[in-house]
Amino acid sequence: MPLPFLPGTLELLILRALHWEPTHGHGVAAWIRLVTDGAFAVEEGSLYPALHRLERQGLLFSDWGPSEHGRRARTYQLTPAGRQELRRRAADWARYVSAVGRALDHGRPRALWAAGK
Repeated sequence: MPLPFLPGTLELLILRALHWEPTHGHGVAAWIRLVTDGAFAVEEGSLYPALHRLERQGLLFSDWGPSEHGRRARTYQLTPAGRQELRRRAADWARYVSAVGRALDHGRPRALWAAGK
């Protein structure tokens, strides 16, 4: 069963999906599904609004071109600001995961207080 997205997660994954090369929305969704072993199923109703938001923020650029099937498709690519934002969001995510992990791994609260922390 797919997991729900925490706020900002979809945008981070979109930025990461576009890190290597321009691709179209279907390719972004397929990459997310593949690398997360299906944990995240990105629906068009969520994907395209997120792509458009990121484009309005200046983090993505889109252009029309031929798809691998010979039809016109809109491809998206990171702007320099998008690359910088990807680095920032990835660092924030790593801090978030680390902090939650520490909280989940910690023992009883009184042991922490007794240690004077």
